[in-house]
Amino acid sequence: MVQSSTFRLKSRKLAAAFALLGVVTLPGIHRFYLGQPRWGLVYVLLAWKTPVSRVASALEAIWYLFLEDEEFDRAFNQLDGVPLESAPTWVNPFRRKLVTLGVDPERVSAIAEALRNLEQLRQEGLMTDAEFEQKRRTMLNQID
Repeated sequence: MVQSSTFRLKSRKLAAAFALLGVVTLPGIHRFYLGQPRWGLVYVLLAWKTPVSRVASALEAIWYLFLEDEEFDRAFNQLDGVPLESAPTWVNPFRRKLVTLGVDPERVSAIAEALRNLEQLRQEGLMTDAEFEQKRRTMLNQID
């Protein structure tokens, strides 16, 4: 049986709270939370010389609060650059609902079983590590 992964989505409200926290403490915390460490670093560096990053943090906090969930998801909830529409099945922990996006569980199970069989062939010495890796990558690419 294939174990499904649970991806943690970024919360719009938590991002806004981090942005507000950045107004009084260290600006840019919300950018690190949203997976934008370069922007977070820019905010931190600007905070030493100018209040610009604190003002930007306050404005972004307000913006996050007024965004619709779908707009926030499109902007900040992507998995390794893959839009949510083509991401695997996952549970949204902030809205507490199951979201299924474009992956057939039966197909994933069949590929997982084939991968187990390939691993067994490799362990028995009937396949080299290079052959195994090549076949494994080909099979994993079929999940998309």
